[in-house]
Amino acid sequence: MELTGARWRKSTRSNGSGGACVEVAANLPGLVAVRDSKDPAGPVLVFPPDAWRAFVDSDSVRR
Repeated sequence: MELTGARWRKSTRSNGSGGACVEVAANLPGLVAVRDSKDPAGPVLVFPPDAWRAFVDSDSVRR
């Protein structure tokens, strides 16, 4: 999967989290990519945009 055009971003709430952050690239056609910010060359999880939106909108994420 080609991710060279990915624009990775970290949540503004990630400060002070002890490095436990993820980065998200939502600018790629038809997918949302997620990676560990401490390991940018490591594995990437890929989701369809509707599945990512359902996850972000879920109550479990907001706790």
